[in-house]
Amino acid sequence: MVAKIKSGDQVKVIRGKDRGKEGTVTRVLANDRLIVEGVQIVKKHVRATQQGQQAGIVSAEAPIHRSNVMLIDPETKEPTRVGVAVKEEARDGKVKVVRTRVAKKSGKELA
Repeated sequence: MVAKIKSGDQVKVIRGKDRGKEGTVTRVLANDRLIVEGVQIVKKHVRATQQGQQAGIVSAEAPIHRSNVMLIDPETKEPTRVGVAVKEEARDGKVKVVRTRVAKKSGKELA
């Protein structure tokens, strides 16, 4: 089972035209697509803001598929896949199975 990348995660693009770019996930869309701040994918339909036109800058918001990015491990600062760790925790006198996101390279639990 692979854990989902969430808003606020730092990611690096590993496939596509923007390979190597890093950014922060600002929105998670349907069908495993992400909007990543700092990564700009230029497509046919690019929307320029009024301020951007004056400055000569064109901004676009294009979705990136989750499989084209890797999470940046906060501990190693390296791109890593996100996995799921299953553990049992005692809460209120009951044992519950808890699933947490972990960085596959370091094994560190993520928020």
